[in-house]
Amino acid sequence: MSARNNQANKAAARDRLRAERERQAKKDKTRRQVFVAGSIVVVLAIAAGVGYGVMQLNKPSHWEAAKSDKVVVPKNATGENGTTVVIGKASAKKTLEMYEDPRCPICATFDQTVGATVQKDVDAGKYKIQYIGATFLDNNGGEGSKNGLSALGAALDVSPTAFEHYKTAMYSAKWHPEETDDKFKDDAYLIKIAQTVPELKDNKAFQKAVNDGTYDAWAMKMSAKFDKSGVTGTPSLKMDGKKLTSEGSDNAPRTVADFNTVLDKALKA
Repeated sequence: MSARNNQANKAAARDRLRAERERQAKKDKTRRQVFVAGSIVVVLAIAAGVGYGVMQLNKPSHWEAAKSDKVVVPKNATGENGTTVVIGKASAKKTLEMYEDPRCPICATFDQTVGATVQKDVDAGKYKIQYIGATFLDNNGGEGSKNGLSALGAALDVSPTAFEHYKTAMYSAKWHPEETDDKFKDDAYLIKIAQTVPELKDNKAFQKAVNDGTYDAWAMKMSAKFDKSGVTGTPSLKMDGKKLTSEGSDNAPRTVADFNTVLDKALKA
């Protein structure tokens, strides 16, 4: 092989090597650009996700928002925002104020024990009942008190009797859950209970109101009324502005005998 050919071959080899290096450099540059662009997209996506998460955390919950929603007042309710709920004969001279939380286990026990006596007295016109609903048990976690109270509003819209019977069903041993079991947050469960109440059985308007949360804002107004009442626990009873309790106790009477004793005294006052 001549020296000329040998030099030409070396030059060609150098050219090929240089071209290969240039191609590799371009590939490396493109790869770096793609990686950087991808990293920017990931960072932007993370930032967007964090921003959305912060926005969701700062967004008021449904029940917080319901506090300022327009109130739909149930039929058979009066007063400001429909939070005056009176059950019984208008001719009854005395009014028993009854403060209850739908999730309250002691309220359930009270109703199971004394509820029939209360109903008998109301039907006889011995006194009326003014119901004040609370939702403070939800502060420990859950929303069953609020949702249950809203469902009671839907029952009140049907009739006072539907309200009474539905409340009794909710507090019954069969349907009332443990305080730690937030079953009343489930609309389907509340409707299932209503199927045992003659006035509400297969009542499509009632079911729609429960599913749509028609009386959620009303429930929050009722809850606010309880909070302003100065009452700190449920069940609580008042008549003529005085708290009614068993003798030697700060609690509402838990037996029929105690209840009758306390009510007879209050009715004569």
